[in-house]
Amino acid sequence: MRILLILQFFQPEPMFKGLEFAKALKALGHEVEVLTGFPNYPGGVVYPGYRLRPIKREIMDGIPVTRGYLYPSHDQSAIGRIINYISFALSSSLLVLFQKKPDVVYVYTPPMTAALPAVVLRMFRKVPYVVDIQDLWPDTLVATGMVNNSLILRLVGHWTDFALRHAARIIVLSDGFRRRLEQRGVTTPLAVIPNWAPPEIVSAAGNLPKRHEDDARFRVLFAGNMGNAQGLDIVIEAAKLLEQRGVSVRFDMIGGGVEVERLTKAASASAPGAIRFHSARHPADMGEMFANADALLVHLRADPLFEITIPSKTQAYLAIGKPILMGVRGDAARLLEEARAGLAFEPDSPVALADAVCTMIGMSLDERNLMGRAGKAFYQAKLTFDIGVAAIAEELKLAADPGTADASRDDP
Repeated sequence: MRILLILQFFQPEPMFKGLEFAKALKALGHEVEVLTGFPNYPGGVVYPGYRLRPIKREIMDGIPVTRGYLYPSHDQSAIGRIINYISFALSSSLLVLFQKKPDVVYVYTPPMTAALPAVVLRMFRKVPYVVDIQDLWPDTLVATGMVNNSLILRLVGHWTDFALRHAARIIVLSDGFRRRLEQRGVTTPLAVIPNWAPPEIVSAAGNLPKRHEDDARFRVLFAGNMGNAQGLDIVIEAAKLLEQRGVSVRFDMIGGGVEVERLTKAASASAPGAIRFHSARHPADMGEMFANADALLVHLRADPLFEITIPSKTQAYLAIGKPILMGVRGDAARLLEEARAGLAFEPDSPVALADAVCTMIGMSLDERNLMGRAGKAFYQAKLTFDIGVAAIAEELKLAADPGTADASRDDP
């Protein structure tokens, strides 16, 4: 098959369904091209070596990549983010008409606006497309506080429903997402395909160095985006509670995001010494941080939407093989329970996080290591890169040749 991947974010930006994903599809025998924007995430500044122009073509590890114009922005300004999304949607919708016709299109969302060029191809050139949904729009826009305007939310909702109705197939990351879309009346065939961990994380997990820091405190690591959805004020409050209890704990917070500056100031004022912030690192350079951690933290605010999602860092943490502290209700907590890989606690509750940390400290090292090994085994059995790529490739095949699905239903 000739596959076109439409991804607003792509390498050198941190994108786990990016270059390695494209190369894996190519290794399966497919012809793969990428349509993306100019790299500017997460800082909202175009990366060195690139400058904005209407179009740029390049080859990355054998994958042809076409970059279309966008307005670089990734801050707390909703207007800036909206212009960023719309500018890429419009420029890529023009570019897609001048590319060699693919057999099928894969669209990664969010943003849901990235589906516009796929819709254009379907309307004008009859090319089917598959949408991979990582966040439900407009639900996520409300939950994260990015957009509160009711008119904009209605328009986004109408667009999302339109794009999903006209898709050949839809991929979602959890059963909760599938149920929510079915409740919204989406009849397009849906497949649940869990995410995998970034290959660099898996590689690092296979050769973690020994813990070498002299700091003997129990170490809890949070790695990833620090935004409104993560609700990380809970860490500051939990650190204060643990200090009051006389429990020796250090939280390491590594990554970027719109909340980093505020959280850093708040931690310095309320829990000095108990929380350290580190700048974002490439996944391949995270080995030392993971090695020095005793537990890995996942947290999302207590919102109904987050009960049906599985944060992507969950798979990375499972692959690392360290016990997990999971502050997310619903599908993510059930996954953790199935993997027997850690402790779940009530989100938005500093007391619950502090209690979970104390419970884990009270376990023996062997008990914590058993959790880590169980999580790693679960990842290897059900969530690896190869398993996920093969499942997505099958969905693309079914979209390109719907008769394949009909034939499989007719089999005895």
